[in-house]
Amino acid sequence: MASVWTELLIDCEDPHRLADFWRAVLGYAHIEEDKDGDVLISDVARTPEARSSGAFPPALLFQRVPDGPKKAKNRLHIDLTPNDRTRDAEVERVLALGATRVDIGQGEKVSWTVLADPEGNEFCVLRGYVGT
Repeated sequence: MASVWTELLIDCEDPHRLADFWRAVLGYAHIEEDKDGDVLISDVARTPEARSSGAFPPALLFQRVPDGPKKAKNRLHIDLTPNDRTRDAEVERVLALGATRVDIGQGEKVSWTVLADPEGNEFCVLRGYVGT
């Protein structure tokens, strides 16, 4: 059996702030915090049975780091595909949650929109399953 992707770790200055933002973006309801203040969000309780089944989207783990603000473009980013609204409607919803538009040289004639979370981590909103 191959490995199961369970978490994406995101270095940040304020784990709670980013966890709250991403919980609102993704609709994740479950949250765990460890003794160091790192915060994990997911859409389900992560029991050993659930982890081994691999039947859930990866969790996001926000880890406080002393590096200060992000200084360069991400080498890895999240792509979102809205399933109940258009890309443009999702972009507006996520902007209202605290995202900002980002130009990373993508040009104007692309089918995605590049945004950044409150700490500057880039992510894309792709065309949704409902229209554009």
